[in-house]
Amino acid sequence: MLSQKQLFLLNTAQTSSFPRLLEVEKATGSYLFDPSGKKYLDLVSGFAVSNIGHRHPNVISAIQQQIEKYLHVTVYGEFVQSPQVKFAHRLSQVLPPSLSSVYFTNSGTEATEGALKLAKKHTNRTEIVSFNGAYHGSTHGALSLMGNEYYKQAYRPLLPDIKFIQLNSLPDLANITTKTATVILEAVQGEAGIRVPDLDYIKALRKKCDETGTLLIFDEIQTGFGRTGKLFAFENYDIIPDILLIAKGMGGGMPIGAFIASKEIMDVLKENPILGHITTFGGHPVSCAAGLASLNTILDEDLVSGVKQRENLFKNLLIHPKIKEIRGLGLMIAVQLANFNEVEEVSKRCLDKGIIIDWFLHCDSALRIAPPLNITEEEIKFACKTIVETINEL
Repeated sequence: MLSQKQLFLLNTAQTSSFPRLLEVEKATGSYLFDPSGKKYLDLVSGFAVSNIGHRHPNVISAIQQQIEKYLHVTVYGEFVQSPQVKFAHRLSQVLPPSLSSVYFTNSGTEATEGALKLAKKHTNRTEIVSFNGAYHGSTHGALSLMGNEYYKQAYRPLLPDIKFIQLNSLPDLANITTKTATVILEAVQGEAGIRVPDLDYIKALRKKCDETGTLLIFDEIQTGFGRTGKLFAFENYDIIPDILLIAKGMGGGMPIGAFIASKEIMDVLKENPILGHITTFGGHPVSCAAGLASLNTILDEDLVSGVKQRENLFKNLLIHPKIKEIRGLGLMIAVQLANFNEVEEVSKRCLDKGIIIDWFLHCDSALRIAPPLNITEEEIKFACKTIVETINEL
């Protein structure tokens, strides 16, 4: 009889030739467990998803309550479903008044796709400005925005009328004109290896978009829900985007995303043509119930206030001559090593020692750290000690 790992390789579509092959039996808090009972401290949170840890009791309770009522009942936007209504309203309460209309999707990349359509429809323009090193998802439209040709070359032709500029380059803002429908920017460039925009640059970008009538999309798919030390990362820059993208840490472990704008902007999807954007499972009632419980947990347990202290603890403990640089904002940290070989070796050895750590799509020479926001001080100390010891073995 074939093992689970053999069946995984045989019947489950693969995304690389070297999967980690960690067999997960259960997960709780900051840990995953394999069938033997060995536990693994999750320093990537399922890639910035499990902001409140795995299977938080509040999320589990919300899921259980909702499945006793109903699951999917119809396509998005037709029936009044309490989980969607309550979650959208709660989001509007913690966001600026101009971000009050929520369109729920199944994922972050779908939120990107919907936001692009919304921006083009509202402005009646086609040009899009993205950034070198950007990552907004892997569907065709989102892939078109990716600032790394290696991952796009096999799938062309992609969307036309896209320009790429360099983050934090003020002269590059001249590429934004009255022909530009939207500029889309990660609040912190994640897959580029945690690249934080300069405050002055973000202010100038916002001003340029206002001057040209261009909509500014902030991609907070990785940064949202407390990861940077603010509930939403745009709060670090004292600006408000026209369209906000959220997902990952939004659902407490359930699949969900959204693009959010003002009602005035969002309403252009209602006519000419009607049903301007459609999703069958977007805003699934169970995912929305989980998302509301997750957001309320972040707020009620004041998880955001402890993020900076945890960030500093990681940075103070991760000291080694082979560490070239540590970049980060909140619990979104890149530990820069010399090359991918070092990163891959450290990742493998840490996994053997019960630490899950990874790398970045566009920066494979740095280790990714993005643990649950409620990771404990003791867990951080154990993780850093293990990482430093492992780097010392190289």
